[in-house]
Amino acid sequence: MLKDPNPFLRYRYLWLEIVKIINAVLITVPFALVWIKWYYNLISVTYSWRGMITVIAVFAVCYTMLGRTYQAFTIRSPRRSEIIYSQFLAYFVTDVLLYIILCLINDGILSVIPMLVVLAGQIALSIIWVFGAHNTYHRRVPPARTVVIWDTREKLDDLIKKKGMEKLFDVQRYVYVDDCINDMAGTLSGCDAAFMLGLHSHERNQIMKYCLANNIISFIIPRIGDVIMGGAVPNHIFSVPVFSVDKNNASFLYFFVKRAFDIIASFMGLVILSPLLAIIALLIKRDGGTAFYKQVRLTKDGKEFELIKFRSMRMDAEKDGVARLSSGENDDRITPIGRFIRKCRIDELPQLINILRGDMSVVGPRPERPEIAAEYEKVMPEFRLRLQAKAGLTGLAQVYGKYNTTPYDKLLMDLQYLAHPGIAQDVMIIFATIKILFMPESTEGVAAGQTTAMEQDIVVNHEEEYKM
Repeated sequence: MLKDPNPFLRYRYLWLEIVKIINAVLITVPFALVWIKWYYNLISVTYSWRGMITVIAVFAVCYTMLGRTYQAFTIRSPRRSEIIYSQFLAYFVTDVLLYIILCLINDGILSVIPMLVVLAGQIALSIIWVFGAHNTYHRRVPPARTVVIWDTREKLDDLIKKKGMEKLFDVQRYVYVDDCINDMAGTLSGCDAAFMLGLHSHERNQIMKYCLANNIISFIIPRIGDVIMGGAVPNHIFSVPVFSVDKNNASFLYFFVKRAFDIIASFMGLVILSPLLAIIALLIKRDGGTAFYKQVRLTKDGKEFELIKFRSMRMDAEKDGVARLSSGENDDRITPIGRFIRKCRIDELPQLINILRGDMSVVGPRPERPEIAAEYEKVMPEFRLRLQAKAGLTGLAQVYGKYNTTPYDKLLMDLQYLAHPGIAQDVMIIFATIKILFMPESTEGVAAGQTTAMEQDIVVNHEEEYKM
């Protein structure tokens, strides 16, 4: 690969880390000042200077962790508004957590006004940082010279349509995989990045090795087998390195803690939200019909259960007996109050009852209807692999996908979750869920008239999948 004369490119990763640290310091400063100048003098507990610094350090660590969860430091993102929104969530949640901690330490409620001053300062500093860092990065770092190597045309078309891609990648050419294999040196000459779409493992590995040897970044959209291998456990048997792949077999402690959390979280959620649930139920009944809607869904090992939701559609939404997904805001089956509760995800809250019963978990693959799952399994038998865990109110596919994300891509995300079961991942997903609650694009529906999302999906030939 040709060396770029721009020295900024050579040290851009170091620069990115430095600006992230600057951001963490800037956001921590307003809290530190209010803590030292205001709350410290009000709290009845006497602190040494070490205790004072510890509280500030706890804030900085919490903010950094939440910032990573919400992708608040990705200044390469083409949309500054999304970075500002992500940062706001990170420091707002951190402010709330630290305020609660300080109240507990004080054994009494502290004035919230200083925290509002902190929030105002953080908003201003965050906006300044985002505009400064984002503009500097995109002014100094040109889009990566990119070659797209494809085997599945539909995935190629999806990639081209991605908003903001042109700010990050300067796609110089699109190459069919066989043409690239026949002339890798010529195809990849002078490029910084290679996108591989739908490639089988043999060809993909050849290109990936060449990219590694020539300092070219590889971006690979995985196949199902790749994601399953992500959960493989390395072993050494008879002096030979071996990867073992098994079903979702997390520890007993993980399942115990997960179930205990489900019970506590769902019970507390129902108690705290009971006034809101009652108001929403009355508003739905005012429009006519029942407040709740029950629907058969699938959970662990294919077990069927009745999922409970607030009714957001007319009573006769499926009078023809056909199970179909929503087409979004333009779906005339959705009631006025239904439009609101779907946008804010309030229609999902009654599922706390399902979690308390044990049908579902807070985190897990989204429960699918048996009829729709059967349609998906006709072309994707692997779709049943999602049923290794209890269905969840939220999960990777719900956080990073949309309502109309293709079943194949949702399956990949669900398998990514199942490949690495753990409390830390569950906590990360729960916090990340807060971000999507106020992002309307995550509720985009399928095209009008579709019964499933499969019509716009890549129908992966099952036999081809096993050639990986």
